[in-house]
Amino acid sequence: MATSTEHPPVKRKPPSRPSFVPELVYFEPGALDYEKGQRIYKWVQEQGIPLRMTTSHNRITNLPGDSELEQYKIAKRTLVVGVRKTLKFDTSKPSAEYAIPIATGCMGHCHYCYLQTTLGAKPYIRVYVNTKEIMEAAQGYIDERKPEITRFEAACTSDPVGLEPITGSLAELITFMADQEYGRLRFVTKFHHVDSLLGLEHNEHTRIRFSVNSKYVIKHFEPATSRFEERIEAAGKVARAGYPLGFIIAPIIWHDDWEQGYSELIEELAKTLPPEAAKKLTFELIQHRFTKTAKNVIEKRYPRTKLEMDIEKRKYKWGRWGQGKYVYPDEKADALRLFLSERIFEHFPDATIDYFT
Repeated sequence: MATSTEHPPVKRKPPSRPSFVPELVYFEPGALDYEKGQRIYKWVQEQGIPLRMTTSHNRITNLPGDSELEQYKIAKRTLVVGVRKTLKFDTSKPSAEYAIPIATGCMGHCHYCYLQTTLGAKPYIRVYVNTKEIMEAAQGYIDERKPEITRFEAACTSDPVGLEPITGSLAELITFMADQEYGRLRFVTKFHHVDSLLGLEHNEHTRIRFSVNSKYVIKHFEPATSRFEERIEAAGKVARAGYPLGFIIAPIIWHDDWEQGYSELIEELAKTLPPEAAKKLTFELIQHRFTKTAKNVIEKRYPRTKLEMDIEKRKYKWGRWGQGKYVYPDEKADALRLFLSERIFEHFPDATIDYFT
């Protein structure tokens, strides 16, 4: 009998998402007074990226594009290099005591992102070169609160990991915080470009968290971010480098077969992560929410989105400053919270769930 010599097709691994390279860069003149500004300027020239000067990183008015939507897409590929003049830090509850400002804006195209409305007409990406001054301001906050621990969140208004190959700002913060008895750093990312952080002295004072979700959510609502597999591989690297590790499951979205989708997510984490990752592992759970303003902006910028934003199916939840958001009704929110909590503790019995909101 003849035997078949055919082999099953090799399943090719998708190419790794390259790190962000902008298509247009603006510089404030003052940014060139800093070593980091000079370094980025030289890199931009070497890359052959179009370069323009601007009087302020807060006012970029001549972006190319024939329509508002086209300008938005170009803005998400535009980098603005400036000096952070406001060194008063915003609060960042429940993640941390303060947000530490090293960048604003993100190259990702997550449909649901709160930056859609927070940044309003400024969706371009800003990085700040005066990190020494920013760290000096952080030192002041630490000294003011000690002996209490002061936590700083570096990803409130951006995804700094996606920008790290350009800025190196996270490496500076990690090294700075390693020597702080009463200071801690935290940031979350959807990108996998962590290799430059792995060899740093961190003294476990920096917690790196990865934003993860069901495959349905990542596929439909998180364009231009690293694949799930890339994020988990990077999480393993971070764990082996001794960093405290965490995961944010956000936004938790009620979709068809959501139980299966989120079960697969937790199972995949348990299968992929090295044993040392389970030590001191934290989870933060955030259900999908939106404002009326966000709904209007998202539908304009992503007119074909499948994101469910039916106000009639939601509960209105009052927030700070009298501004509320639409969240899931209590019955659905409780089902999501209980289901995910059970799956997490089933696979990670020593983990901590910091909050569900």
